[in-house]
Amino acid sequence: MGEQPIFTTRAHVFQIDPSTKKNWVPASKQAVTVSYFYDVTRNSYRIISVDGAKVIINSTITPNMTFTKTSQKFGQWADSRANTVFGLGFSSEQQLTKFAEKFQEVKEAARLARDKSQEKIETSSNHSQASSINGTDDEKASCAGPANTHLKSENDKLKIALTQRAAGWTAPTLPVTAWPPPGSAANVKKWEIELQTLRESNARLTTALQDSAASVEQWKRQFSLCRDENDRLRNKIDELEEQCSEINREKEKNTQLKRRIEELELELQEKETELIDLRKQSEIIPQLMSECEYVSEKLEVAERDNQNLEDKVRSLKTDIEESKYRQRHLKVELKSFLEVLDGKIDDLHDFRRGLSKLGADN
Repeated sequence: MGEQPIFTTRAHVFQIDPSTKKNWVPASKQAVTVSYFYDVTRNSYRIISVDGAKVIINSTITPNMTFTKTSQKFGQWADSRANTVFGLGFSSEQQLTKFAEKFQEVKEAARLARDKSQEKIETSSNHSQASSINGTDDEKASCAGPANTHLKSENDKLKIALTQRAAGWTAPTLPVTAWPPPGSAANVKKWEIELQTLRESNARLTTALQDSAASVEQWKRQFSLCRDENDRLRNKIDELEEQCSEINREKEKNTQLKRRIEELELELQEKETELIDLRKQSEIIPQLMSECEYVSEKLEVAERDNQNLEDKVRSLKTDIEESKYRQRHLKVELKSFLEVLDGKIDDLHDFRRGLSKLGADN
């Protein structure tokens, strides 16, 4: 329940061949769902992809990972924990760009999470060491507390007794025989013994406090050494991570170069195939040339025939024009002849009518 998807897309999944470290091996038969997951409890990010019941990608993103676009629709990243390189083939360049942008965003979030975790660890370490030092002082102070209290109370009692004794010796109202009272010498001896005991206890407590102060200084020096060692180890870790990043970048460059070499080899094979085809075609070039010459000769003959036909057509067109002109001229002459003929016929009709009239008169 603490791990939730934050980005989902679909792509063809590939893994680098573990034996050759060159070729891509398909991890899915078709495009599958690839998702970014965020684990709230661990504050970590993962890329997960499942094909049926098989998990084909389970890669935890670290700040030193790099997602590389090797073409318009293909990208890859190296996972040192899984000891492999994952590749994703997308259906469009836009999907690849979105996935790469999300990878960079998640990578930055993982880096911030790591920095915060280190800060918390350092703070906790400093607090625990300070608590340990303070706790030691408090324990020593608590151990020394009752003794100091007892020492102060005994010193107060001794001061009061000495004050009373001094006052008794100088008081004018008491006779000399009245002081000291019975048993006072034993009490003074007892007080002296207790004072000596208190002095010895005070000396022991002073020595213990000095040892405690020395221990505190020693703890401080050890803490400073540990902090320096921690900084050195952190710098070493950063250097190693940078070296790992450089190694991963070199591996990715080598992978890209190997893939480019494979592409060039394929192109070379295609060019060789084309060269073989061209050689085969060059073998039939003489035959094609002879056929071309034959066709050219036929074309020339056809062109001459065509020219002759065009000349004939022009001659026929001229004849037709002349014939049309003669026909028009004949039509004009025929029309004038018909008009003359019509006049002659009219004259004949008139002549006939005149003959008929003469006959009738005779």
